[in-house]
Formats: sequence, structure tokens, C-alpha cells
Amino acid sequence: MKGDRVEIVVDAGDTTRTYEVVASRAGRRVETAVRRGVVEVSEVTRNGTVVRAARFMANRVLALVEQPVPREDSSEKPGHIGRPLREDPET
Repeated sequence: MKGDRVEIVVDAGDTTRTYEVVASRAGRRVETAVRRGVVEVSEVTRNGTVVRAARFMANRVLALVEQPVPREDSSEKPGHIGRPLREDPET
């Protein structure tokens, strides 16, 4: 969802560096994957196309923090009545 972000802290020798990958548009999400010693964080569209990706060596990654945007619960939306769409007929 738009606004989701992943923050990556990487050991850069004598210092650390922080990178952020953010879902910049509506309908996009941020996915993380660890494969063969590589951490990949990518911004993905609804149909699965990678828009941008960041790759880091897994032994250099100090922290990987996922920060999702708070979601609205469906019961909290205005106009929600809380009754079924169709009443059962009484017999």
C-alpha cells in the first residue's frame, strides 16, 4: 500500500548507512526477499512488476525494519451498519 516503507541499515566498513524503499504510489507494495546471501527489497506494482529494487549482501545488513502504514479496519469505515446484507426468511 502507498506509504509502506522498509528501512535497511548496512555496515559500510567504518560507518553505517541507512536506505529506505517506499511504496510511492497507490496500489504498490514493498516486498523483501533473502536469497543466496543477498537481501532484496523491491517496490512492486499490483500485477507483480518490479518498479525499483535494492540489493545488499546479507552479511552486511545490520537491520531490516518494515514500517507498514496503519490500515483502516473495515468495521471502522463510516456508513457500516453491522447487519447482514440479506435477512434470513422466517419460517
